Amino acid sequence: MKPEEAARLSIDTALREAGWLVQNAGAVNLSAGRGVAVREFPLSSGYGFADYLLYADGHAVGVIEAKPEGTTLTGVEVQSEKYGAGLPDGIPAPVRPLPFLYQSTGVETRFTNQLDPEPRSRQVFHLHRPETLAAWIEPATRTARSLSTPEVKVAEAGAGYAARAALRRQLQNMPPIHETGLWPAQLKAVRNLEESLREDRPRALIQMATGSGKTFAAITSAYRLIKFGGAQRVLFLVDRANLGRQAQKEFQQYTTPDDGRKFTELYNVQRLTSNKLDPVARVCITTIQRLYSMLRGEPDLDPALEEGSQYDAGGGLVREPVPVVYNPVIPIETFDVIFTDECHRSIYNLWRQVLEYFDAYIIGLTATPSKQTFGFFNQNLVMEYNHEQAVADGVNVDFDVYRIRTQISESGSTVEAGLFVDRRDRETRRVRWERLDEDLTYDATELDKSIVAVDQIRTAIRTFKEKLPTEIYPGRTEVPKTLIYAKDDSHADDIVQIVRQEFGKGNDFAQKITYRTGTAKIVTMKSEPNDEEVEEVTYKSSGLKAEDLLSSFRNSYNPRIVVTVDMIATGTDIKPLEVVMFLRAVKSRTFFEQMKGRGVRVINATELQAVTPDATSKTHFVIVDCVGLYTGASGHCRRLARISCGSFFPSSSSLHTWRKAAKPARRTKS
Repeated sequence: MKPEEAARLSIDTALREAGWLVQNAGAVNLSAGRGVAVREFPLSSGYGFADYLLYADGHAVGVIEAKPEGTTLTGVEVQSEKYGAGLPDGIPAPVRPLPFLYQSTGVETRFTNQLDPEPRSRQVFHLHRPETLAAWIEPATRTARSLSTPEVKVAEAGAGYAARAALRRQLQNMPPIHETGLWPAQLKAVRNLEESLREDRPRALIQMATGSGKTFAAITSAYRLIKFGGAQRVLFLVDRANLGRQAQKEFQQYTTPDDGRKFTELYNVQRLTSNKLDPVARVCITTIQRLYSMLRGEPDLDPALEEGSQYDAGGGLVREPVPVVYNPVIPIETFDVIFTDECHRSIYNLWRQVLEYFDAYIIGLTATPSKQTFGFFNQNLVMEYNHEQAVADGVNVDFDVYRIRTQISESGSTVEAGLFVDRRDRETRRVRWERLDEDLTYDATELDKSIVAVDQIRTAIRTFKEKLPTEIYPGRTEVPKTLIYAKDDSHADDIVQIVRQEFGKGNDFAQKITYRTGTAKIVTMKSEPNDEEVEEVTYKSSGLKAEDLLSSFRNSYNPRIVVTVDMIATGTDIKPLEVVMFLRAVKSRTFFEQMKGRGVRVINATELQAVTPDATSKTHFVIVDCVGLYTGASGHCRRLARISCGSFFPSSSSLHTWRKAAKPARRTKS
């Protein structure tokens, strides 16, 4: 088979997948379906043959030029344009020359819409459906509706994509932005984004400091694109479920500046909790995990798989790029604009095929872009607004660093041979007592990896408690809302127990919010046949939900202290937070900036005092560094000195945990 014949077979398959009937020029039946693709169609004299002539609803609308795999397609654009101009007289065609031009090898496809203000070819994942092209043709053959036409909540089924045909044209004539309710940085972001869209740049990146209103700016843009720009459906993409719930709440609370009604009173907003897309939803909110599941044709997705972040290794679901194939139920034209909220390196690396599946503008929202992020968005940074600018504008609060140092965290330690230890299995947490045959020496880099020194945790927590009312927040009697970052779920469990003990408080005072939130730990002692006692730990549902605990952390007096791994690392809004404490190392600067950013949000005095009665106002927050993240970075310490506190040496009463690399186990000395 010749290369071009192989390409045509692939194109035939793609056409059928997208809902086209493929027919030969000698046996054309235009009434057989909405879309008919005619092979080797003879054109007017001097124009040759079109590899495929596309009919939508009985009218010629476009052509496909087929080329062998490996052909560079930008050089074929003139040829397909020639075929579009060579349609014989007498062939029904609402627009001449034909507006929709494809060039394809069956592996790569490019598309030009001649109805655009500045027609420019773009790569598409697949061919468009015939009803889409028919709808795109319609506005070109009638007077465009006035932008002043009142918008109502979408209810008509099959509204289709007629408005979208004019998207690029209407972007040239967007009305002035209502500045009411917008901070200057948000106004600039919306304005710069619309300028980028007017220039038909397919991707744009908005970099705004955490807490400076990225989501509000995005909703403002989405509203304008739907009402004035012709966007039929907008996708708001997040990388974990709690950010989706947060985004949905912001859409519900958004008051449109020109109309005065809520966004959700005007347009349907769907947060996907199943794998079914609402056909009348104008905004869809979902995780990248669920969107991929839908493209794969899966009937549903376990909601637990949406709770993990795709940014940090602890929550990532994939380790290599995910394969994506065409799904006719979700065609490439499903979304017109995609906002990716706090979606970081893995989104633009491992998951980029999911984004590139859609023929849509892609707009990134982040506080901490990486090199991969800049690359994915073609270095089109339309807004740059950093933490320092946000602090100067009163949009963020600044931070101070309080350094807690222990000898183990600085130098490591040794567990002596002959001492009894308990060996704890990571998976089951089943414990057995054993004696060490030789010394176990570890350095600081192994802390909380292969070794957990519980006394080191206790010393840090005890010092934190002692220094809170004297050095960290002088004169305060209430424990400020505090977020502690742990290495993993087991480490978080240890920290929660020690916090409760050291502060002398009950369960409500300190809570763990990780991906295992919702389970309760049950410890029982069992006797082995040799009379050895074994501690056995099991888990069962506690009825708690992470989102409920997060809501309490934001809005209620308790919990005062929350321990997490990375579930609250990016995007989550906790305005009353005044202390961010690190009991884990963070290698990625970008991820660290995201974690640190949980404390920067401003809050008025009344709302703060509702959860922390003795607070007067939130003027700053404090980073408590227990692992040396700020070593040598004294420029970050503005008000508080670094403190070297409570250095200690392990003794026979110190508690260590050994995690053996060869198998998932932990050993504990007591």
